[in-house]
Amino acid sequence: MQRGSDRLSVHRDDEMKHELQGLLRSGHPTRSEEWHDPEPGADDDPQVWGGGPAPGAASLETVRLELARTLTRGDFPATGKAVVSALRRHHAPDALIEAVAELPPKKTWQGVQDLAEALVGERD
Repeated sequence: MQRGSDRLSVHRDDEMKHELQGLLRSGHPTRSEEWHDPEPGADDDPQVWGGGPAPGAASLETVRLELARTLTRGDFPATGKAVVSALRRHHAPDALIEAVAELPPKKTWQGVQDLAEALVGERD
């Protein structure tokens, strides 16, 4: 059987498959040296999740971080409708888009901080 442009031989493929078998079956690292394993997150890291923040349930820092991951400086200043279209264009989580869509559509937001404060409801 011709393997084409594969850079590894059939024997090396089988060897690599055997090496990864323990990792794939166990679901956790199988090495004994700790320096090989990825470092876990710190206790004070903000929690980021794929579902987007729910208004009122998330902290200001979490909502601001979620917005900043999606929007850029070039998206501001913008009205509510423009922010919603920018979130859709950048493939933001649906919960975040829905939360911003509930804000007044004609109000102009100056930046991520301003928008995050409106979503959480914390005005100074």
